[in-house]
Amino acid sequence: MAGMKKTSKEISVTIPSRLQELAKIEHLSEEIAQKMALSEDQRENLAIAVTEAVGNAILHGNKKSPRKKVHILFRLEKDRVKVSVRDEGKGFNPDDLFNPLDPKNIMKESGRGIFILKTLMDKVSFSFSPAGTTVEFVMKKRGVTP
Repeated sequence: MAGMKKTSKEISVTIPSRLQELAKIEHLSEEIAQKMALSEDQRENLAIAVTEAVGNAILHGNKKSPRKKVHILFRLEKDRVKVSVRDEGKGFNPDDLFNPLDPKNIMKESGRGIFILKTLMDKVSFSFSPAGTTVEFVMKKRGVTP
């Protein structure tokens, strides 16, 4: 995959802001999950979380601008996987996001990405800078003591 750097503990990928790239990133997250010996459920959850975060970065952060990139970093640790996804957009206020479980929002087609991340991952955080928005999330390997 173009724009990929690997070490034994980190895999870094930079992709253009095109939704077609999501399949490659999903495949990469599945490879990483297998390498980490995650359970089948955790493999699926990691793939969902990564594609949600990258999809949000492409659509909402970079507004599908071909000039902007999405930067993904996987950090592999003994008992967890840490993922960082950075776009080159202006950012957002997490407090302004609506609750997708509220009855008035149930039928909305978007707005569930952050909720999904928080549901599937052990930790989710956001940081904002002039260079873009970064979402970081952690999945602890189940059955492993921290």
